[in-house]
Amino acid sequence: MAHARRKFYKLWANHRSQIAEQALSHFGKLYEVEREVQASAPQLRLQARQSQAKPVADALHLWLTLHRQKVPDGSATAKAIDYSLKRWVALTRYLTDAMLPIDNNWVENRIRPVALGRSNWIFAGSLRAGKRAAAVMSLIQSAKLNGLESWAYLKDVLTRLPTQPASRIAELLPHRWAQPT
Repeated sequence: MAHARRKFYKLWANHRSQIAEQALSHFGKLYEVEREVQASAPQLRLQARQSQAKPVADALHLWLTLHRQKVPDGSATAKAIDYSLKRWVALTRYLTDAMLPIDNNWVENRIRPVALGRSNWIFAGSLRAGKRAAAVMSLIQSAKLNGLESWAYLKDVLTRLPTQPASRIAELLPHRWAQPT
């Protein structure tokens, strides 16, 4: 849903498009429902989505369909509308499954450092160096996902690694690591 919304936001931000502003209003209502129910039990969240968000989503779908007929093919507005309409089933799947979020921003934010680094890793020097850089980045991100402070984790692991028996190397992985006292 965030990707679909973003298409309209760019139209509004760059051109002050009234159509985009109307679409953003619909998306805003959907996200408002999600903010209200995010901490609710799954069954309550599903009920709220069905009673509050589904009518808004249905209205948005109708609105998109009607406005698509009014805008010229190939225009930025047509592309934004087409993006949403072509993905409508996927965009609204969260309305029937309380365990699905409205969008995947949480995941995207977690993988962004890897995606941004990809172009930098081209210049690692060699395939072997690139593989080493990827391994280090994986350890850093895994440490973060496990609630560890990356620098403290890496410093400790690199200090202990030369004397760590190979049979106990798994103890140094982020999900098993215990900071020495």
